[in-house]
Amino acid sequence: MSRADWLRLVLLSLLWGGSFFFVEIALTALPPLVVVWARVMIGALCLGAIVLSLGPGLPRGAEAWRALAGMGVLNNAIPFTLFAFAQGQISGGLAAILNATTPLFTLLAVHVLTDDEGITPARALGLVAGFTGVAVMMLGRGWDGTLWAKLACLAAALSYGVAGVWGRRFRTLGLVPLQVAFGQCASAAVLILPVMLWVSPPWTVALPTLKVWGALIGLGLLSTVLAYALFFRIRASAGAVRLALVTFLIPVSATLLGVAFLDQVPERRHLAGFALIAVGLFAVGRRSPVTASSAGNSRSA
Repeated sequence: MSRADWLRLVLLSLLWGGSFFFVEIALTALPPLVVVWARVMIGALCLGAIVLSLGPGLPRGAEAWRALAGMGVLNNAIPFTLFAFAQGQISGGLAAILNATTPLFTLLAVHVLTDDEGITPARALGLVAGFTGVAVMMLGRGWDGTLWAKLACLAAALSYGVAGVWGRRFRTLGLVPLQVAFGQCASAAVLILPVMLWVSPPWTVALPTLKVWGALIGLGLLSTVLAYALFFRIRASAGAVRLALVTFLIPVSATLLGVAFLDQVPERRHLAGFALIAVGLFAVGRRSPVTASSAGNSRSA
């Protein structure tokens, strides 16, 4: 991988790790559903402008939009919402560490939902190591709100894993990657809107500060639009296998941002848990069917 690709990879990890940082700031003044809807709406508007200006145009056809709606639910609406609610109780760094289990859940989804080669002995060891790491991070607080927040993060990672399998159908629909990125954000924005208006009407919320507006813009433009553009650029030049390395870097970026700007200090058991997850990801293997899909999904949080 070239030096330029390494720089792009590090930047992508900062953008996707930064999503946890931006969410944490936005949640100081806004309900979780408002934050999630603002993110996907900003992403849809900007990505829509890009696909229109670059030539491929907007997706067409009922079959394409049904597939995009499913992707919007699995890859945006469910995980974004679960992470946003969880971050009301746990740090962005811990949420990012739990998000790193996405490749493990993707491997399980591939094994259960497809006929591809699934869990070999080496991958089974990787799953054991990875989920042992999760168990280590679950210890210490009992069945309280914090534990439920961690479980929400794991459910979000599971949703990303299933989305990795769901996304295979786009190979036959003739959609370019940026059309898929736009379509899933637009679908998620439409689906979340009525729920947000019912649960957390924006007009009942005080006008956000400039700091919160900046977090929303960063979440939409940087952690969604620019991140997708970088993701597809790296995948084209370096391949999906190397792109999967971002899974290891996102928790590091999110944790460092939390330490630097939010005075967060990760607990030792969280670091130990991430080490076990990293071992598990390595054991799953470079040639696992998880790699291509996990690289794309581990961010979207």
